[in-house]
Amino acid sequence: MAKQASPNVTNITTNGSDSSIVCYAPTMITTNGIWQGDNPLDYSLPLFILQLTLVVVTTRLLVLIFKPFRQPRVIAEIMGGVLLGPSVLGQYKPFADTIFPMRSVMVIETMANVGLLYFLFLVGLEMDIAVIRRMGKRAVIIAVAGMILPFAIGAAFSFLIHDRGQSMNQGTFILFLGVALSVTAFPVLARVLADLKLVNTELGRIALSSALVNDMCAWALLALAIALAENDSTSLASLYVILSSIAFVCFFIFVVRPAVCWIIQRTPEGESFSEFYICLILTGVMISGFVTDAIGTHSVFGAFVFGLVIPNGPLGVTLIEKLEDFVSGLLLPLFFAISGLRTNITTIQGVGTWGLLILVIFLACIGKIAGTVIVCLFYQMPIDEGFTLGLLMNTKGLVELIVLNVGKDQKVLDDEDFAIMVIVAVVMTGIITPIVTTVYKPARRSIPYKRRTIQRSKPDAELRVLVCVHTPRNVPTMINLLEASYPTKRSPLCVYVLHLVELSGRASAMLIVHNTRKSGRPALNRTQAQSDHIINAFENYEQHAGCVSVQPLTAISPYSTMHEDICNLAEDKRVAFLIIPFHKQQTVDGGMEAMNPAFRTMNQNVLANAPCSVGILVDRGLNTSNRMTTNQVSHNIVVLFFGGPDDREALSYAWRMSEHPGISLTLIRFIPGPDVAEPVGVVKPDPDAANNSNSNSKILCVETDEGWEKQLDEKLIKEFRVQHMNDESIVYVEKVVNNGEETVAEVRAMDNVHDLFIVGRGQGIISPLTAGLTDWSECPELGAIGDLLASSDFATTASVLVVQQFVGDEGSAAHDHELDNDHDHDGGLGTPQPVVLSPAGGDQFGSMHQNGNRRTQPPIRAQKSNPNVFSA
Repeated sequence: MAKQASPNVTNITTNGSDSSIVCYAPTMITTNGIWQGDNPLDYSLPLFILQLTLVVVTTRLLVLIFKPFRQPRVIAEIMGGVLLGPSVLGQYKPFADTIFPMRSVMVIETMANVGLLYFLFLVGLEMDIAVIRRMGKRAVIIAVAGMILPFAIGAAFSFLIHDRGQSMNQGTFILFLGVALSVTAFPVLARVLADLKLVNTELGRIALSSALVNDMCAWALLALAIALAENDSTSLASLYVILSSIAFVCFFIFVVRPAVCWIIQRTPEGESFSEFYICLILTGVMISGFVTDAIGTHSVFGAFVFGLVIPNGPLGVTLIEKLEDFVSGLLLPLFFAISGLRTNITTIQGVGTWGLLILVIFLACIGKIAGTVIVCLFYQMPIDEGFTLGLLMNTKGLVELIVLNVGKDQKVLDDEDFAIMVIVAVVMTGIITPIVTTVYKPARRSIPYKRRTIQRSKPDAELRVLVCVHTPRNVPTMINLLEASYPTKRSPLCVYVLHLVELSGRASAMLIVHNTRKSGRPALNRTQAQSDHIINAFENYEQHAGCVSVQPLTAISPYSTMHEDICNLAEDKRVAFLIIPFHKQQTVDGGMEAMNPAFRTMNQNVLANAPCSVGILVDRGLNTSNRMTTNQVSHNIVVLFFGGPDDREALSYAWRMSEHPGISLTLIRFIPGPDVAEPVGVVKPDPDAANNSNSNSKILCVETDEGWEKQLDEKLIKEFRVQHMNDESIVYVEKVVNNGEETVAEVRAMDNVHDLFIVGRGQGIISPLTAGLTDWSECPELGAIGDLLASSDFATTASVLVVQQFVGDEGSAAHDHELDNDHDHDGGLGTPQPVVLSPAGGDQFGSMHQNGNRRTQPPIRAQKSNPNVFSA
């Protein structure tokens, strides 16, 4: 028998906003199939599946469309709902009646609220109350000041749009409107800050801290607003609601929290929690939602409080990993879609109402900015920072939509008010990124510094190194390399350790930014656990090494723009050497496998834009088994020297290492033999030629360059040999080769006693000794020899460090300095060199003292000042 809705099981309910009667057929859940003549869309389950699919697909498409405009995901999700709702597609009656009929509203709203319930449980879980407690007074005052003025504007605005005919009292209306205008969405703000590269700045930290305080205040006000939103009841009922809510919070703090702590203690460290406990907590979310709904506040309030009382640590990590993707990827877009479906822009009628709308957007923005700027001036912060902070605090998101939806459910807001407020939320959040990028240009306070390479660093000064790390796996070899760099009291090492974290859509990944988190506290998620692991390893090294200072930092960015963070940091910290891990790691059988293709692109971008020398470390485990005591290292290092700036930088680094008593260094210099092919007048095409308008774009000519480079090579080798003439731990070998094949044969014939090869990248230098090798190279960014040593078929267990020397705008001065120490650095024979920006770097690096890593012409011989004579 086909499932039909018999009259005696038809529920007649009146729908909230309309007074139409909607009939539900409780038995029409699943269809018998189209072959029996059933229309699947007449049944609630197939219809719900279609609605869910449509919502997720629409929001995902809009996320992609808005991505180039740097808009947060919330905008796409609300706009997706608006698009599917009565404002756009819902205008077409058959679409609205077929896909979103009245009878389906109950199912989709129920599911949206379940998603919201669990999402707010996660928000509570990710929020660390201890962080708020440890926050400075400034963040709290900024948060409060940023709420008072918009709240007052909301109150004034409420008198203009409040319908006198509504039974709702003015006070409740003011509260709803004020909360909606004054909140700041923490997760959305975190995403916007990361997108604008402001996360690690002082401004970013203040904004995040203030948003966290603001979020907490908003929740308290929302609970109060719901308690007061009892339409017909007396004020006594509202008092009961408030009292029972306080009792509910106390019960969770003093009963539920200790119970959860007991569960954590019963589970041994490192073991996973039993399914029973996880299931118990997930059921507890539902129960807490039910209780708060029953006492008169919204169900999400209970879930949020439950999440808040669970201590940070392994239990939180487990719950987040189990829930986050499903809840925020599938169920939460339903809630945003519901908000959009409820928004009917056509209800906003009349020029006056639209004028009012623009006025309220403007005033609310100005209110938040004014409140923030006043506090910033009090704390003597620059006015542009205060203005930017005020703009950022205007970020709206989930909390505001919940306030508005609850207001609509409680009949505080009618359709027109609701539509106005949703547009306000979208516009206020949407304009932030474009305005901040235009208005806020953080001043690059760093003065141009000269010591951008190891070769030019003073032997008795601090050497500043920036070490980039993706995973804890990179750490041991990096530490061994730093240890081999021989930090002494005369020349200490200052190491900046940068943990590179990909920016995902998760709010949880953002909380790693809170550097206020005390060490020893449990990590909030896997990213933070990794970061703690890395920081602990380097801090441990700092304690045991002596003459080393370590400063850990975190960069959270999409991999496509990660190089900007790295290069900016290197510039700000005035670093001389930047070490990045190779994009491949060693497998068990000794081969090399790629970890993430994005790492390689990032490395190439760093090489093109770095403001200092760069080393790519191919990690095959820098052997430490022959370490005698904690402070003694024993390494066999070999430098392959062909000539050119990169090889000179490689030798300069190895020279520093060779001072270490536990290191033996072999310098192998490859010299052209009698049969070598003369590369007279050979010119290599520019790899960036396709991007340049000048089709004759060429790299420097070997004819003009050869003698110049030879002079510099000879000078450095001579100095090195004279200084280490009687040193037994240093071996100098010359190999005569005629072509690339002989070079490969010599490199392959080396005995396998070395731990580390240090080679120059050899970019922009055309040597007949490596001719033909680049044609077959798998990773050209390592140069011909670096690629050979890093390839899987090269039988070695030694790590490889491929070095590229920084030769930028100061190139000519560097050459003068190297050839004649009596010359002034900035004077002499050099002329200012034009600069070419790589497409990867964008024009952001134009202001970086023209510091793209470019090869320059020798100042005497090159008379042309053609900007296309650089190699990328």
